[in-house]
Amino acid sequence: MIILNPRVCEKILLSLQKKDMDYNNNTSDYVNGLYVKDGRLINDRPDGVSGIAQAAMYKKQMTKQYKIDCIADGIERAKMREDMTKNFYKF
Repeated sequence: MIILNPRVCEKILLSLQKKDMDYNNNTSDYVNGLYVKDGRLINDRPDGVSGIAQAAMYKKQMTKQYKIDCIADGIERAKMREDMTKNFYKF
């Protein structure tokens, strides 16, 4: 079983939740996901995610990573066998 670093998982979660921001980076009005645009306060905070949803997302990521590792391991083993057969017939 592969265990992901919680900080990596948090970064992935935040990148999935990140929205496109329509504010000027030079403004000082941007505070904690809120900013003023045309005199109106715009909420640009990420959507809240429950603990169960986070756990499900982490489990899905771990499953996907396991499948990727299995495929990569299979490819590596196939290359090793290929190299061994080449070396065997070489002599």
